[in-house]
Amino acid sequence: MFKRTLTPYLQKIAQQMPIVAILGPRQSGKTTIAKMTWADYHYVSLEDLDHRAHATQDPRGFLQQFQDKPGVIIDEFQNVPTLPSYLQTHVDTHQKNGFFILTGSQNFLVNQAISQSLAGRVAILSLFPLSLPELKINDIVPSSLKALFFTGSYPRVYLEKLSPTTWYRDYTLTYLERDVRSLEKVVDLTIFKKFLQLCAGRVGQLLNISALANDCGISQATAKGWLSILEASYLIFLLQPHFNNFNKRLVKTPKLYFYDTGLTCSLLGIDSADQLTRHFAFGALMENWVIADLHKQRCHTHQTPHLYFWRDNHGDEIDCIMQTALDLTPIEIKSGQTIATDFFKGLNKWNTLADKDPANSFLVYGGDQNQTRSSGTVLGWQSLDEIWTMIDSRNKQR
Repeated sequence: MFKRTLTPYLQKIAQQMPIVAILGPRQSGKTTIAKMTWADYHYVSLEDLDHRAHATQDPRGFLQQFQDKPGVIIDEFQNVPTLPSYLQTHVDTHQKNGFFILTGSQNFLVNQAISQSLAGRVAILSLFPLSLPELKINDIVPSSLKALFFTGSYPRVYLEKLSPTTWYRDYTLTYLERDVRSLEKVVDLTIFKKFLQLCAGRVGQLLNISALANDCGISQATAKGWLSILEASYLIFLLQPHFNNFNKRLVKTPKLYFYDTGLTCSLLGIDSADQLTRHFAFGALMENWVIADLHKQRCHTHQTPHLYFWRDNHGDEIDCIMQTALDLTPIEIKSGQTIATDFFKGLNKWNTLADKDPANSFLVYGGDQNQTRSSGTVLGWQSLDEIWTMIDSRNKQR
């Protein structure tokens, strides 16, 4: 097992709540981290048809069988949507913290079940594919950006040294067959796959649902529904624009990103890292990786990542705005390996409008040298994990 930064937070929260739910995409390591953290717990998967039938037909009997166990890990528990109602009664009766560990990879079912039945009884944590800090602590950081983007961050690809081309192709097929086919909203998997590929080609762009629907040959309502499925499956996320009073002429449309660049490369038909050298999507993949990794870093320390972007109708833009309780921090992202003066254009514009100290800004680029400049702190891509640390340190000093 790879070391995961979420582990100590899981252990701590299990001492405080009767149920711990670990949510995230398939193959992100949820089952592994649960089994390693609670090695003496009984394990049961609701992917197994026999266990699923037992939990569906006799939920009280299903839960009663674990009464004498130190605890139980219930994998893919969203497969029995009625189970949380019975969990509520069980934990209220026995009142034992950390007894139930639940994992789920379909947020649209899990959160609905939790919100209706387990409010106040469950701690929800998210586990995504490996973040940069986790790649570092496990000493598996790829040697270059193009290798990083192409390999992605799913643990199994690194653990078993698998071909990203083969693994992500199979991952997509499995996702379509196991998750998407079960949904009444999706009738034609071929069209849905095309929709998924079109989304990959729009990484880092403002979301234009009308154009996306037209290119795929579906209605806007269907496109909205399919985007919700991809979000709920933890494949994509929408980065919302940040609004501020200093400029009312702001873009109010979200941007589309994938949680993993390896999957994005696969959907774009990229078969090797070398193909990324001059690929049109390299800059967008850089932006995607930085924002997704900042998101993962925060989630893996059981915190909410308040990330946004800023753009006005003149084309002035900040790729990422990090919001904390005390401040806003702008981050500009460039894939180039040589720092150019115009890299700071957006930061300078935003800091002037927002009346912020440029020293608190960040520029993340494709090179490897860190610098302190009057326009902000420059970080090479391998130092991305320093941003949250620096921001939290500044906030503690205030």
